[in-house]
Amino acid sequence: MKADAPSPTMSTPLQASFVRWFSEIGIEDVATVGGKNASLGEMYRELSSQGVKVPNGFATTAEAYRYFLREAGLDQRLSDILREVNSRNLEDLRKRGKDARQAILSAAIPAELAAAIRDAYRKLNGDGGQPADVAVRSSATAEDLPTASFAGQQETYLNIQGEDQLLVACKRCFASLFTDRAISYRIDKGFDHLRIALSIGIQKMVRSDLAASGIMFSIDTESGFPGAVLINASYGLGENIVQGAINPDEYYVFKPTLRAGFRPILQKALGSKEFKLVYDLGGSKFVKNVPVPPEERRRYAISDEEILQLARWACVIEDHYSKKRGKFTPMDMEWAKDGLTGELFVLQARPETVQSQKNRNVLEIYRLQQKGKPLVWGRSVGEKIASGVARVIQSVPLLHEFRDGEILVTEKTDPDWEPVMKRAAAIVTNRGGRTCHAAIVSRELGVPAVVGTDNGTEVLRNGESVTVSCAEGEVGTVYEGTLPFTVERIDLQELPRPRTKILMNVGNPEQAFSLSFIPNDGVGLARMEFILTTYVRIHPMALIHFDQLEDKEAKAEIERLTAGYREKREFFIEKLAQGIAMITAAFYPKDVIFRLSDFKTNEYANLIGGKQFEPVERNPMVGFRGASRYYNPRYQEGFALECAAAKRVREEMGLTNLKLMVPVVRTVEEGRRVLAEMEKNGLVRGQNGLEIYMMCEVPSNVILAEEFAEVFDGFSIGSNDLTQLVLGVDRDSEIVAPIFDERNEAVKRMVAQVIRTAKAEGRKIGICGQAPSDYPEFAEFLVEQGIDSISLNPDTVIKTTLVVLKKEKELSQGKDE
Repeated sequence: MKADAPSPTMSTPLQASFVRWFSEIGIEDVATVGGKNASLGEMYRELSSQGVKVPNGFATTAEAYRYFLREAGLDQRLSDILREVNSRNLEDLRKRGKDARQAILSAAIPAELAAAIRDAYRKLNGDGGQPADVAVRSSATAEDLPTASFAGQQETYLNIQGEDQLLVACKRCFASLFTDRAISYRIDKGFDHLRIALSIGIQKMVRSDLAASGIMFSIDTESGFPGAVLINASYGLGENIVQGAINPDEYYVFKPTLRAGFRPILQKALGSKEFKLVYDLGGSKFVKNVPVPPEERRRYAISDEEILQLARWACVIEDHYSKKRGKFTPMDMEWAKDGLTGELFVLQARPETVQSQKNRNVLEIYRLQQKGKPLVWGRSVGEKIASGVARVIQSVPLLHEFRDGEILVTEKTDPDWEPVMKRAAAIVTNRGGRTCHAAIVSRELGVPAVVGTDNGTEVLRNGESVTVSCAEGEVGTVYEGTLPFTVERIDLQELPRPRTKILMNVGNPEQAFSLSFIPNDGVGLARMEFILTTYVRIHPMALIHFDQLEDKEAKAEIERLTAGYREKREFFIEKLAQGIAMITAAFYPKDVIFRLSDFKTNEYANLIGGKQFEPVERNPMVGFRGASRYYNPRYQEGFALECAAAKRVREEMGLTNLKLMVPVVRTVEEGRRVLAEMEKNGLVRGQNGLEIYMMCEVPSNVILAEEFAEVFDGFSIGSNDLTQLVLGVDRDSEIVAPIFDERNEAVKRMVAQVIRTAKAEGRKIGICGQAPSDYPEFAEFLVEQGIDSISLNPDTVIKTTLVVLKKEKELSQGKDE
């Protein structure tokens, strides 16, 4: 590499065209300083007054890059090197990319340009100040566009100190415009290699090597749900998250109620955060990875206050860019926390380019037709399913082994893998979270990916047929064999809304954002049981009476799960509240009716530590369940924790669309006792719009519907239990299962009767049982009876909506005649 020319002692007009300070540029300057730097300037200049902190810096201009090429005689040489390059021929691509980079690296930076960079760097340091640690970031003039992210195409260099290091880093940035992945990406997007220029951002380093950093999106990256901020966080410098080198923490914050002053942290998921990237003053790359101590890995990388602060900034940035562009513009941002000052900073912001470009008028729903043997699982990226032959690739030199349509399996990806990623049917990585490189590129390519499996390269074998499913919520699974699946495409513009409200039954918080796009009027039944078994897993009484717990194994597991919580009961409240909040936020501001816990005693006993607190019953189906538990000393304290979680969702998170429902209310007096217990725990019917419903699933509920209507705001018919008790059939018994049928005339008469009574009493009445999901004729019967709402399994919503619309039309025509 040639030595750079010495700097002149005085600035010239030519030098002035080479550098622009952040305070001088904005998003209108993409052609001058590239998308990344234009955005940094926009935030530094426009959003500081709203509290958003951006480290100061300056950018070299497109003119500086073109001047370098002209003075070094590189224009024609690069044109010759890249003529007729074929991105599908990896060997040819690799050779041409190497030749292009070498041509730039072996050229000298012209004296005028070197002087301009040195001068600006000195000003950034301040008079007589110590040489600043800076980040040197590439910013292409066709980068961070609304339809093309160019994510990670060019290089970034961290912890650069001194003028000489800075000039070397700048030249490397220029050369990175011709990495293999950047060349391939431009070919695919139709960009001319030599019409794109490269600007360099030189920005003061934030000492996140001593604290934490990460990425955030102002939209859910998988479903496209626009109401949430997704934040990833890890210790140290942020490149580990971008590169997928570690599995970071993940946090969701709900934007609508955050803007209203609430604290809606919907979910916090602890990442393993195995390593952190820190300064390495003596190393060739100036940074190095070091292991994170186990006790730090078990803690969240940032506090709740910091999560909320970042989310507020995400809203400010999104609002600003949306106003500038004249349309909703969700953003992709990088942030860092300074370990010396404790301050948070935003390092980059660009438009999100995948979910924001989707056609929301057409809904695609992928469904597995059968489950196979699960081989590995991790975080799902996208919502699709793909089958193919697994191909384990351990390193870049082996990429030539990959064949079109295979499943790429590797440790992690970086931009060098992109020429192969676009040929894959699906991607599986050992490392990475949902904002890592593999995840970002997979979304842009529209292929499913499962990231952070830990052991995918060990378990999956070359040549093995597998199915990658990202259609089952937050957890993506790789199944053995080629499994059948279907894809349903629905044109939402052509689907009118019926008079009868069509609600959904939802149990899994991880699917809520995606399900919210199915045309609906809210949630008629959100089940608490799934959250308890999946998120909480611990019996509430085992947490309250931990010291009296006799099961040593259970005690050790509870200690492990609740590590980091001052009080063990807080673990239950937080996890349950977050599960409730994810579903409630997904459908906000529509009603979400959450049923309080309805485990039977044998099911409660299966929770960690549960056996000690549950009686053994001969017939748990009609035993100690539902309302009878809530005021009973055996569970009263546990019910208080359920109430605390619901209260947190409504009051701290501002999700007042949450309604509550009491199951298995056998007598009117029992209903009153439950409401009194809820009031004692801060949930007062009618206060702040709180409505409390009851399940109608016991014959006494139908017979005494007038009396129950005085106690509750409405009814939701549980056709499963009502059928069981009307016909005297144990629905868990396979012997008498053929007798169980909601369409039996006795059951239908009970349903018709309670609908009439509820209407006469001015109470809402719906159904959340299985019958209308299974039998279209039962849905028609309900419409005929004038029911207010029908709550359905998600996969039957569209089909049943069409049935309801047809029946309503028939009834309307009958009235007219």
